[in-house]
Amino acid sequence: MKNKIFFLILIFITGRGYLNSNEREYYQRMHDLYLADFKEDQLKDLHIIVKIGKQELYLLDREEILASYQISTSVNGEGNAKGSYKTPLGKHLISHKIGKSAARGTIFKSLVDTKKISPIYQDQKFRDSDDVTSRILRLEGLEEGINENSFERYIYIHGTPEEGLIGTKASHGCIRMKNDDIINLFEKVEVGTIVDIVK
Repeated sequence: MKNKIFFLILIFITGRGYLNSNEREYYQRMHDLYLADFKEDQLKDLHIIVKIGKQELYLLDREEILASYQISTSVNGEGNAKGSYKTPLGKHLISHKIGKSAARGTIFKSLVDTKKISPIYQDQKFRDSDDVTSRILRLEGLEEGINENSFERYIYIHGTPEEGLIGTKASHGCIRMKNDDIINLFEKVEVGTIVDIVK
């Protein structure tokens, strides 16, 4: 837990330019050591694995699967390029939980609750709006060259009105879930929970 708190603070200060070059070099070494120990730490804590090939998300405690959910990742495939609308791979953590107590189907715009409720669609038709609904788990990438820009790309795990498309690649980069499922997952995880996105 102390390592997790330290790393959250590290992400905040290094990502916002509060360190001089010597301090940044020191904390970068700490960052690299943290990632070297990541696999061992991952098995000790509650964590999420997203399997793109199966279009499923798993919540685990150590190696025990506590829950599994169908999801939708990007219709454009996997990648981290800005503007690509692809789902990034690799290790992330949950940086923010947004929408606690919002009504099911609540629409969020730019992370803000609009107080509007979306219809939930069970057909397999793509809509133009790409609404974010019910809950948001915002992700911060932990791996340089793989996903370090996920936060700036606004990559989330979130609810969608297009529930009929869940189980297929249908998103614009985020990880979509059914509304009841994201509400359920939201209550089980915390800021700092690790999310590993794999093929």
